[in-house]
Amino acid sequence: MLTLIALALLVAALPELLRRLESLELPSRTLAVVAPADDPPPLDPALRPLALLEGGLMQRLDHGDRDWIPRAEPLPEGGTRYIYRRRPGDPELSLAQIRALIAQPPSHAPERRAIVDLLTTLEQVGAGVGLIEPIKTGAAAEWDPRARTIRVRPDVPDQGSLEFARVLNHEAIHVAQSCAAGGVASPPRPLGLVAASEQPHDTRVHGGETGNPEPSDPSAFRQLQDPLYADLSPSEQRMEKEAYALQNRLDLGVKLLRIQCLDGRAG
Repeated sequence: MLTLIALALLVAALPELLRRLESLELPSRTLAVVAPADDPPPLDPALRPLALLEGGLMQRLDHGDRDWIPRAEPLPEGGTRYIYRRRPGDPELSLAQIRALIAQPPSHAPERRAIVDLLTTLEQVGAGVGLIEPIKTGAAAEWDPRARTIRVRPDVPDQGSLEFARVLNHEAIHVAQSCAAGGVASPPRPLGLVAASEQPHDTRVHGGETGNPEPSDPSAFRQLQDPLYADLSPSEQRMEKEAYALQNRLDLGVKLLRIQCLDGRAG
């Protein structure tokens, strides 16, 4: 008799128990939509690559470019002294070349176009760019796939269009290396565009032709002897060799970004 009464009470209470169980299940469902801890954080809107153009980048580049124009200074005893800046690895200029540069300074239009194309494509890819001090001490710039951000040392634009374009192109190649490894937030891997001998070679990559890279600047490879790169793994060494070998091809960074990051992407 007691068993039957207890069973009847359990049946009567069953609907209320079920309602309580349903209310307990609701919070556990919300846990399923929490992003995993290793997902990249949202990209800061202030790091939109095109925000650099809106913030006066071209004016800073123009000021930096003027510093590379030779100057003529009259000497007290008569005559003229010419002063100009020379990039590492560049040959000395003849007097005729110096005078020609003073009379008709370069416009740097190709470098400016390359910078705009790189920033536009990086924005399409979902990579950020900011004039931020790199975490790696001594670096002019760095690609941080975890943050999906290229950090460029704030003084680099003051060095002019050519320097800024090469630095940005170098880091864009690293972004393409990340895309080749699985996505823009992935740790990068070499694309295989540079032979083990450190010399660039003509090669095809998935999605198109990279073209025939020009011989790399030997001074660029000498940078790899800097203590900054002393602790790199063999794979990281290959990635840096690749970026240094190709950074002077200012059209190549955009091509690699399109091939590795955009071709075949949904939408």
